[in-house]
Amino acid sequence: MISPEPSSAAGSVASDLPGPERASAAAARVQPELKKALAAKGLHLGDPVFIRVFKEERTLELWVRRRDTRKYDLFRSWPVAAMSGVLGPKLQEGDAQAPEGFYFVPPERMKPDSQFHLAFNIGYPNAYDLAHDRTGTFLMVHGNEVSIGCFAMTDPAIEEIYTLCAAALDRGQPFFRVHCFPFRMTSARMAAAVGDPWEDFWKNLKEGYDRFEADRVPPDVMVEGKRYVIRSGNE
Repeated sequence: MISPEPSSAAGSVASDLPGPERASAAAARVQPELKKALAAKGLHLGDPVFIRVFKEERTLELWVRRRDTRKYDLFRSWPVAAMSGVLGPKLQEGDAQAPEGFYFVPPERMKPDSQFHLAFNIGYPNAYDLAHDRTGTFLMVHGNEVSIGCFAMTDPAIEEIYTLCAAALDRGQPFFRVHCFPFRMTSARMAAAVGDPWEDFWKNLKEGYDRFEADRVPPDVMVEGKRYVIRSGNE
């Protein structure tokens, strides 16, 4: 659920532009630097992308697929400017929790006309959430630095993230994955979570975390028996 009113004057002014024009203006601002930074890492604007969000670290990562190995390299990380709730998944509309789980964004979930500058809907509730009777709407990654239940970025950050994702979709990526974790799911951090009410759920999420850490290809994720089932990606 997004917050009711934007608080940033810059975001409010930018929102006066129609969505496509706003996205185009943002792309024009950030593409020159993005292309240079991507090239320095052997990456290209418009190639497939993958996003991970870590709530405890308040970090959003964007990965880009290499053309030579077809593995994903970390391109850039940004601080999450605002995020409500505590560790643990979103359960119901109005609980102010940010989601945890495996989501994806096709072109129709891109929101250049958002009142929060630029945004995309991550697709909560997904099949797992629905299987557990979880509710909620309009869970976004967006700008304007304010949020209830979403992952709010600064406007400069969302312009970069949105431009990279939109370019990948425009070049034919059918959707990009957004994996939302409570924390970096290292063995040490999982050991600290022993006994937590969400321990079993987090162990299930760790299966997807570990698969990407090993393969550097976002895994395919299914839902069977009210659990995530992780399979190697075939990109």
